[in-house]
Amino acid sequence: MRRRSLVAVLAGGGVLGWFVRRRRVGGERSGNPTGAFIGTSAKLATGRGDRTAELAKLGAKSGASFVKLQAGSRFVSHERKAELQERFQLETAEQVASVLGNMKGAVMKLGQMASYLDGGLPEPVRDALAQMQQDAPPMSYSLVQEVVRSELGAEPDELFAYFDHEPMAAASIGQVHRARTHDGRDVVLKVQYPGVDEAIRVDLDNSDLLFGAMSFLFSGLDPEPLVNELRDRLVEELDYTIEAAHQRRFADHYRGHPTIHVPDVVDEFSTRRVLCTEFASGSKWSEVLAWSQDERNLIAETLYRFAFGGIYRLGAFNGDPHPGNYVFNPGGQVTFLDYGLCKVFTPHEIAEFEKVIKTMVFDRDPERIVAVWEDLGVLKRADKLDPNLVVEYFSFFFEAVLKPGQRQITAEYASDSIRRYFDLSGPFAAVMKSVTLPSFMVVIQRINLGLYALFGELEAVRDWRGLAEEIWPFVDADPTTPMGHEIRRWELDRGLRSPGHHHREP
Repeated sequence: MRRRSLVAVLAGGGVLGWFVRRRRVGGERSGNPTGAFIGTSAKLATGRGDRTAELAKLGAKSGASFVKLQAGSRFVSHERKAELQERFQLETAEQVASVLGNMKGAVMKLGQMASYLDGGLPEPVRDALAQMQQDAPPMSYSLVQEVVRSELGAEPDELFAYFDHEPMAAASIGQVHRARTHDGRDVVLKVQYPGVDEAIRVDLDNSDLLFGAMSFLFSGLDPEPLVNELRDRLVEELDYTIEAAHQRRFADHYRGHPTIHVPDVVDEFSTRRVLCTEFASGSKWSEVLAWSQDERNLIAETLYRFAFGGIYRLGAFNGDPHPGNYVFNPGGQVTFLDYGLCKVFTPHEIAEFEKVIKTMVFDRDPERIVAVWEDLGVLKRADKLDPNLVVEYFSFFFEAVLKPGQRQITAEYASDSIRRYFDLSGPFAAVMKSVTLPSFMVVIQRINLGLYALFGELEAVRDWRGLAEEIWPFVDADPTTPMGHEIRRWELDRGLRSPGHHHREP
């Protein structure tokens, strides 16, 4: 499939920006946005026109840069042309990271997704967008004081024995500060940006803005499924009491786990707009990528076990596989930090997942595969699709677990799985046009959108089928790795499994 880089999309962004702006202002030229962005002292722009105009300006600026590049590349050597192209990519990507990062809200979420979803992006583009994974532009300390006073009734420096005025991380909804309680506990305080709730609601109501951002970030893809997912889930992140409840559920379940760690919530400093949790130390994703392959494989195994084990052992899924939400330590140790996007599944929904796996992985009969997707409402019965085409399309997403044995997940596989999910113009167009996802399956697709992209960056090697059969309750196979044996002992000690374990055939 032909790939176009983000840069090519941004080059056409001048036209897109003009189109979005024209629709919003009735064809008249719009001026500079009046709303300020988060910076040293300003607040977040929340107006619909302000946020749309800022995205339009980004497209116009990148389009002008592309025209300049084309003119300067006409009569130069191949080496000079490559140098100019790389400079254009880097400058444009830095503009994207800066604008989307300052806008926060839903459009920044899209930028974060782009930073780890598209393995085909040029390296300068990925590097610039990756800034949003862990180093989004922060808000000033005066705004932090304002929120903390409103929520907790006192200044941060009064509430805590120590409170770092500089954030240790800034993201799309809020930023995180290190602190120490008066009784000596090291904690972090996540403080929601003032006005971000309004900005997100504006973004979610503004389809032009979101589709425009998606067009910047995912060339040739239909953005609607991802935008709809954001629309359904992002509002939940605005209430930190919901996130705190999810985090307690995961922390209680995984307490004492050999490799999975979930910080406890500190209730006395947690409200709807402020969330306090235990501090966790470790390495960032960018540092993990420089670790040995054996260490990266262990990290991938823990991520896999957390994502899929949560579904089948806990009945819940943390739906934001974003590298900025993890803290890493050697030996496969991962601390999972963010529970703003979680989904709790019913027993019926879990049974539906199991039915799909049994049919796709073990049965493999084309007619029955079509039937199971139709029964779920994923495929429209009236479309009468070619069963073999349906099998080929869906098998790609199960490829890692179709056969036992060691398998490396590459960045190319991860990128292709994302494109296959969104692309409406390729060989699977008929299947794609028939696909609709039930609400309970939307969050599962984030695994294809995020988790395997991370495995691709790690170049992770594992017997994924063996890990899956250990996790799938209807198989409940014996462990295949040293980590698996440690986890099995932990399960027995916690009473999560009875000693008389017997392998079951699916």
